[in-house]
This record gives sequence, C-alpha cells and structure tokens, in this order.
Amino acid sequence: MGGLYQPGHRRQFCGPNRRRRAATFTLLTLATALVLGACVGPQAAAGAVSIVVAADGDQVHASVPSGSTVVQAIDAAGVTLGELDRLQPPGYTLVTEGTRIDVTRLEESFEVEQVTLPFPQQTLRNEALPEGETRLLQAGENGSQEITYRIVTEEGAEVSRTPVKSQIVVEPKPEILMIGALTAYSPVPIEGVLAYVSSGNLWTIAGDSGSRTPLTVAGDADGRILELSPDGAWLTFTRQDPEEAEEINSLWAVSALGRNPEAFALGVSNVVHFADWSPNPLALTIAYSTVEPRPAAPGWQANNDLNVVTIRIDGERGRAGPRRTILASNSGGQYGWWGSSFAWAPDAQRLAYARPDGVGVVTIDEPAVTPMLEMTPYQTLGDWAWVPGVSWGWDDRTLFTVRHGDPVGLETEAASPVFDLVALQPTSGVALPLNSRSGMFAEPVVSPPRLLPNGEVDHQVAFLQALTPLESESSRYRLGVIDRDGSNVLWLFPAEGEPGLQPHRVAWSPDGERLAVIYQGDLWVVDVASAQAHRLTSDGQVTAMDWSAP
Repeated sequence: MGGLYQPGHRRQFCGPNRRRRAATFTLLTLATALVLGACVGPQAAAGAVSIVVAADGDQVHASVPSGSTVVQAIDAAGVTLGELDRLQPPGYTLVTEGTRIDVTRLEESFEVEQVTLPFPQQTLRNEALPEGETRLLQAGENGSQEITYRIVTEEGAEVSRTPVKSQIVVEPKPEILMIGALTAYSPVPIEGVLAYVSSGNLWTIAGDSGSRTPLTVAGDADGRILELSPDGAWLTFTRQDPEEAEEINSLWAVSALGRNPEAFALGVSNVVHFADWSPNPLALTIAYSTVEPRPAAPGWQANNDLNVVTIRIDGERGRAGPRRTILASNSGGQYGWWGSSFAWAPDAQRLAYARPDGVGVVTIDEPAVTPMLEMTPYQTLGDWAWVPGVSWGWDDRTLFTVRHGDPVGLETEAASPVFDLVALQPTSGVALPLNSRSGMFAEPVVSPPRLLPNGEVDHQVAFLQALTPLESESSRYRLGVIDRDGSNVLWLFPAEGEPGLQPHRVAWSPDGERLAVIYQGDLWVVDVASAQAHRLTSDGQVTAMDWSAP
C-alpha cells in the first residue's frame, strides 16, 4: 500500500515532474508568441525600388522607398502635380521595381465671348392704313450677349470648351412694322378716349376712328383688366409674362395720351377679377383684388381682398405710391374660391361687392361689409362660379345687378335657370325687378347722367339679354337699353337674325349717346337713339375695351 497515492497525503517524489511541466509551459508560451506575431500585417522591408516618372516631355529616374504609392513616388522624385493632372497608374497604386508613371498635364482657363443678338421683327395690323401699305413704327437694334466658356487643355491642346455663364448685356430692340389692312369703314367721331386690347397690345382711339395709337407692342396684355381713369389720361391693364410660371399676370399703368408712353408696374400680381380707378378726380387711386395661383382648375384660389394703391405722376411717367388694405384676405362666402368682384360708387367712398351668394357694400374710411342682397349660388357643375355683374346709379342710391331667381320646374334652387335684372336700394335692401329672365351674363352698365328737357337729371342702363333666357349659360346675347325704372326697353344690336354677342361688359361713351361693344372679335360703336352700328376694327382680335372722357 506504500506505493499507492492516498488522498490527503502530499507525494514528495513529484518534484522532478513539476520541473518538466514548467519547461513544457515555457516552450508553449514561446510558440504561441511566434504564432501571434505571425498574424500581424506584413511590415515593409528595408530597401528601395527604382521608378520612372514621365512628365513634361522628360523622364525622371528615382529610387523611392519600397511600399510607396504613385503620389508618394512622384513627390519623392521631385515632380510637382497640378490639381487637374491625370496619372497612370492611378495615384493610390503601390509602386514596384521598374514602375513607369505617366503624368498628363491638364489646364483650365476661362474665356468671355461677345455675341451679337439680332433684333426680332414684329408686325401690327392697322385698319387706318390702306391694304399693303407698310410703315416703320420702331427701328430695330441688335443686342449683345456675353458667354463665358470653360476651356480645358491636355498637354497644351484644347480638348473641351463648355459654356458656363450667359448674360445679356444689351436687350435687342424689335423692329416694329405697321401693316395696313383693307377696310371699307369711313371714320366716325369718337368723343373722349376709346381704349382696347387687340392681339395682346393696347390701342387708343381719340378724335375719330381713323386716329389710332398703339400704347404697347409686346403682345402680352391678357385683357383681364383694362380700365381708363375718369379723365381718360391713364390706363391700367394686366399683362402676362410667359417666363413667370408661378405668376398669372401683373398690374401695370400707362399714359393714354402721351406720344411715347412708357408703361410702369404697380407691384401687384395675380389680378383676375377686379382693378379700377377711383372716380375721385383729385386722386389717382386704383382699387384691386388678388388671387393665389394654383395648379388645379381654375388656376387660382381667390383672396377676396380689396386694396388701393395711389399713383405718383411726373409728366408722362408714373410710379406706384402708397398702398392700403381695405379688406384682408377672407373666405368670400360660398364658392369663395372663385373670387369676388367690385364696383366703385360715384362718391368714391364706397364700393359694391358681388360674389356668388350675394351683393353688398364696402365702405372705405372705416372698412365694413354690409350685405344687401343674398341669393342661392348657381350650381355650375364645373370649375367656375357665376358672379353677378353690378353697377351704381349716378346718384349713389341704386345698385343695378342680376339676381338668381326661383326654379321654374322640379330643379333645385341652386340649379334654377332664372336670372333677373334688378335695381337694388342699399338703404332699404329692396330689389325692384327691371327685366325678367335677362340671363346670368346681363352685365348692367349705367350711362353718364343726362339732362332731360324737363330739367330732370336721368340715366339709362345698358345690359345684355340672353337669346335663350333659360339656357343663358351657353346662350348668345343682344344689347339692350332700359330706363332706370325698367321702362322703355330698346333693342340695339345685333340686328334681328344675326348671330348674338358673346357675354362681355359694354362701355358707354362720355356723352351717353353711344355704346362700344365687341362683336365677333371686332370693336363696334352703336348709336343709342338710332340703333345704327359702326365697325371700327377688322382683325377679329379685340378682347377688351373701355371708354372715358378726355
């Protein structure tokens, strides 16, 4: 039993074995260290490699440290690199013995070139000139443009020329030719100033229909707004810039009597429904309302606001002066997205407003809105809304407008096809019927006051009558005149059996004896007493007009 291991006893003869185990551990530790050392990345061995750098038509031989990149090797060889230089092989490549590095020199420069811009040619038709006759209205002048090019050269040879900047130094001035158009119309006297838009340009007629003056020649007047000042000296209008994708139009003004008028911007954009001069002869003030452009139909969201801007005049030139907000942006009632229209009262202290659900009055000094006539909006079933036309009587006590009437069958109130011409008393709110079933686009316009033989001051109301009253949305119309109490209706134009008028707002002459209308794209004047009509233009391009005293 003496040779067996007994638990709890220590064996004294084990000492040599422990020494052997310790030696074995030491050897294992050294082996492990060697293995771990082998896992470390390879270290650059001492030494150098020979390389060749080809640059600028020469070759540089150099010895660089082993493991260098191409960029490091070039630097060690004493060759300077430019920012655009190209390397072969690429700069991050490790060089080896005998590596050849090619450096291709690239340089960048800029060159400015002057280019002549030829002037464009424009033609204006003028019925006052015999057919075939041509007159130079404005001589053309070339413009100039600066184009900056980025030029890249490779080893001294140009490899690319790219335009990086273009700037028009002088705008070309178009050559404008006035070309005569055949006309068989004899000139007729024109009292005051008659303005109109034709082919996107503004024209005025004064003295007689043969005396016509172009006020603009850019062809960008959109015809949404065209209003003469009460004295006929100034004209406000809207123009559209095709390069302004986010703007519907802008509001401008121009002298209607100047020899070389220069239009000026009023700093107002997106005027669709209303802008007009105040009837106050002592202040050149324009009231206007705006919309916000939208990509969806109809192309805008109305603000239903009301603002005024005062015009500062220096000779034949003007500029926009102080402006003031009368009505802030608001919902505008039912179908308010379409927008409201307005009309100045003769006292210049109030404006009538018209919107799809009614008519009312806005006061200027202490802004307040007072509804006068409420009605059910017409259901158009389209991307537009009907807004009644409205006009003040000369005595400030009557509003002439169109009322959406009661249904005639089983249709709903919103779908009723009945529209009546009425006279509205702002003080009492009573609407007196003047002409039943006139149509939705009756557009009443009150004449200047006239003195009757008995000494009474009176006025008439011009309006459009639908040829098919219960289908007035798509109907053509005829021009009529009625007394302010609804009596003595006169049908003036066009003649019986002729195609009717497209809906638009007509204009009275300053003496209240004639009316200007647009018929089949041309401007006509109609004598109220005799119903005789005279055609003034023949190009078929008239889109808007207005008439005012001199």
